[in-house]
Amino acid sequence: MTLRKQIFTDGACSGNPGPGGWAWIVPSGHFSAGNAEHTTNQRMELTAAYEAVVNNEDPIEIVSDSTYVVKCFNDEWWKGWLKRGWKNSQRKPVANKDLWEPFIEEVLQRDVNFTWVKGHAGNQWNDFADQLAVEAGYLQQPRYGTEPPTEITLPPTTKKF
Repeated sequence: MTLRKQIFTDGACSGNPGPGGWAWIVPSGHFSAGNAEHTTNQRMELTAAYEAVVNNEDPIEIVSDSTYVVKCFNDEWWKGWLKRGWKNSQRKPVANKDLWEPFIEEVLQRDVNFTWVKGHAGNQWNDFADQLAVEAGYLQQPRYGTEPPTEITLPPTTKKF
């Protein structure tokens, strides 16, 4: 059995579309967060998982509360998209193809597993990733470090964990 490094990812968006942030964190380890001025929650979820994959060595387990990200790989949605020429099951263009293409290509070359976790349900590291993503979107500033931050700046209406 291969021991995988768990990486928790999350994306956040105010307005959807609006200013957004993404983050990934290795429990008790390094983290990274980034932002976009005008984006969607789905784009931030995708970006968080993609950045976690490209910035960490194999083998890894991406833990996400995004069924959009997790089901793409675990249920192999991507195979149907490719077979249908980047059309979804309703024969419409796949949303966020510009992000999915490099992400799928990267995952296929790596040793990556995906696990879904219920969001906002008390999972310490999922909540931490969420708070980092909210902060990145709120401040519109990237952030990274070698250990979890002790302070996170959130919008006035957001509760801290």
